[in-house]
Amino acid sequence: MVEAETEPLPQSAPALTITVTKGGKLLDIFHLTADAILNDLLIACEDQLTDEADKYDWDKAKFIAKGKMLRASEHGEQPIAHLDGTKVTLQVPTLEAIQDLQRSSDAARAREARRRAVNTSAARPVAARRSRPDPARAQADAQYTFLRVEPLLGFGNAERSRAFLQRLKEDPGIRAAMRKHEFTVGLLTEMDPAANTQSTHEGTTRLLGLNRNRGEVIELRLRTDAYDGYRDYKTIRDTLCHELAHNVHGPHDRKFWDLCHQIEREVQAADWKSGGHAIGDGDYYESPEDDVPDHGGWTGGTYVLGGSSSGGGGLSRRDVIAKAVEERMRRSQSDNPDGGGSEGGSSAAP
Repeated sequence: MVEAETEPLPQSAPALTITVTKGGKLLDIFHLTADAILNDLLIACEDQLTDEADKYDWDKAKFIAKGKMLRASEHGEQPIAHLDGTKVTLQVPTLEAIQDLQRSSDAARAREARRRAVNTSAARPVAARRSRPDPARAQADAQYTFLRVEPLLGFGNAERSRAFLQRLKEDPGIRAAMRKHEFTVGLLTEMDPAANTQSTHEGTTRLLGLNRNRGEVIELRLRTDAYDGYRDYKTIRDTLCHELAHNVHGPHDRKFWDLCHQIEREVQAADWKSGGHAIGDGDYYESPEDDVPDHGGWTGGTYVLGGSSSGGGGLSRRDVIAKAVEERMRRSQSDNPDGGGSEGGSSAAP
């Protein structure tokens, strides 16, 4: 009697384990098949949030993983096996936030139209005689500026973040420095705190700013770690000066610091001339840990931590912390020639 041959049972594909966070909080730990693509992860997240009161625009969803951004609209068919065992940050705007953003943009355009009408009105001849418009200055302001400002969608207070970025764009000192150095930045936006914070036994390191491709995009850390407030305006403006210097120099060498400090002095001088010395109003946040302006220069890709123009890779976090401490000490000594330290300065072990 001949026994019938039986085919082996198909083995199930090994699972991928991907941890997804949203808004700084754990969304879920998803288990997907080894051949899963980004759309599979997107559908899993969408199912997880189905019962929430907020409705999301999933076509605009983004995943930040391993220093890179994956967009649902562009990378949906891309395999995600390389994300196995990693933590991924989900950013997806609510439909209400997008509608609010559209209404705000419409209101801003209407406001600008009213201002132009007032400035060109013949009903105010005295003001026109007192301050004649300078065509060259107006042309420079239009050219050497931030072409767009955008808040971080998917979180609350998007319009407050937009107003914060707009305030930086219109800051008299920042405008003066950008005119003088002929800086044009494509996009000024805010940085996601959760995606740019690293914690180990050595402490917590927070990235404050990032300059991508010599001014294509500048990101600034506006919000506190808990997303419930905003950092000090002057601290953020100093970070912006730092990132503007990276439009010219990548590494944190002597040339970079000379330009960075020059921009800081120019911004402060123009601020006092305009009567804007009362800065820093609003929510104030002083981090108890180590705040790092950036990781050493330009980045060649999207949201990459540690990029450097020198081609040698970014600094390690230990080196970043050590350099941050060294720079704080150097500034403290220059501000206090008698050797006194600055009050409240944070420190970190090298």
